[in-house]
Amino acid sequence: MKYFFGILVLLHGTIHGIGFVKGFSLAEINELKIPVSESEGVLWLTTTLLFFVYLATYLSKYRFSWIFGILAVAISQILIIISWPEAGFGTVPNIIILFVSLISFGRYKFRKRILAEAKSILYQGVMPEERMISESDIMGLPVPVKKWLLRSGAVGKPYIHSGRVLQKAEMKMKPGQKKWMKASAMQYSALDIPAFIWTVKVKMNSIMCFRGRDKFMEGRGEMLIKFLSLFNVVNEKGEKLTEGTLQRYLGEMVWFPSLALSPHISWEQINDNAAKAVMNYKGSSGSGTFYFNPDGDFFKFSAMRFMGNGADAGKHEWVLSVNDYHTFEGIRVPSKMTATWKLEAGDWTWLKLEIEDIKYNIQSPDLPF
Repeated sequence: MKYFFGILVLLHGTIHGIGFVKGFSLAEINELKIPVSESEGVLWLTTTLLFFVYLATYLSKYRFSWIFGILAVAISQILIIISWPEAGFGTVPNIIILFVSLISFGRYKFRKRILAEAKSILYQGVMPEERMISESDIMGLPVPVKKWLLRSGAVGKPYIHSGRVLQKAEMKMKPGQKKWMKASAMQYSALDIPAFIWTVKVKMNSIMCFRGRDKFMEGRGEMLIKFLSLFNVVNEKGEKLTEGTLQRYLGEMVWFPSLALSPHISWEQINDNAAKAVMNYKGSSGSGTFYFNPDGDFFKFSAMRFMGNGADAGKHEWVLSVNDYHTFEGIRVPSKMTATWKLEAGDWTWLKLEIEDIKYNIQSPDLPF
C-alpha cells in the first residue's frame, strides 16, 4: 500500500509539470486549454518539486514529511481551481495525499506528546546515586518474594530507578474476536516516584491502525486511544481506571524487581509460593497476588480489576501468566506473557506479549515507531 501511494504521488507531481511546460511554451499542451503565464508556470513547477520532496521524505519516514504534503496540496488545489475544469481530476489525488499527510501530522503530535510525558516521568527528580541491592535489603520481605529476588539476579545488582521496555504483541479488543491484531509497544517506568507511560501501535489491517497510551502519574491513571493517530476513540480518567492502572503497574514489578522494596508497597505472605502486595500512593490503592514456582520463578499475577471505567463496570479476575523467561542486563524476567480476563462466559485472553528489550536506569526517552 505504501508503494501504491508513492506511485500516486509521483504521477500526480509529474502531471503538474504540464503547467510549467505550457507556461514557458516548451511544448504544445492541447489537454490544458486555458492560458498559463510564466509566473503560473513557476508555481506548477514548484508544486511538482514539493510533491517529489514529500514523496522522498514520506518514504524515508521523516517526521516532518506532512509539512511538504500539506503545502504541495494547498498550492496544487489553488492551481487546479484556477484551471478548472480541465485540471479538476487532480482534486481526487489531492484529497488522498492530504488525508495521508494529516495522519502523519497526527502521528507526529502523538509521538511528541508521548515523548514529553516520558520525559516528565524520567526527569521527576535527579537520578539518585547508584546503590546495590543486598541481602540485608530484602530481609523483611515474604519468603517467596526473597526467593524470587535472589533467583532473578536482582540481589547484587544496582537498584533500578527507571526502565524502558520494548514489546511486540498480539491483541484482541473484545471477547469473541477471532483475529489477533499485531502490535508494537514501548513502556517507560519510574520506581522512586511511581509512574509509567505505555504507548502502542496496533495494526487493524494493511491500511488502518490505531495508537494508544496508558499513563499512571501523580497517583492517577489515564487511557487514550486514537484511530489513525487523529481521532479520539477512548479518552478516559477516573477512580476505577486509576485502580486498574495501579494494579497493572504493580503486576509489572516482575520486570523491575527493585520495586518490591518500594515504601509504597506492603507485603503479606499467603504460603510458601505466593504473596499479596498492596500499593498505596497519593490516595490511590490496589492489590494483587504474585505466584512463584518452587525454584523462585514468578509465573502468575492475579488481581480483581474493574473491567472498564463506566458506572456499571464490575470487578473480574485479571491474570498475567508467564510462558518464557529471558535475562536483560543480568536480570532474569518473564519475557513472554499473556493477559486474561476471567469472565462468567469464559476466559478471555486478550493479550500475548513478548519482551524484545529492557534497558534499566535510563535518563532520556526515545520512540522507535
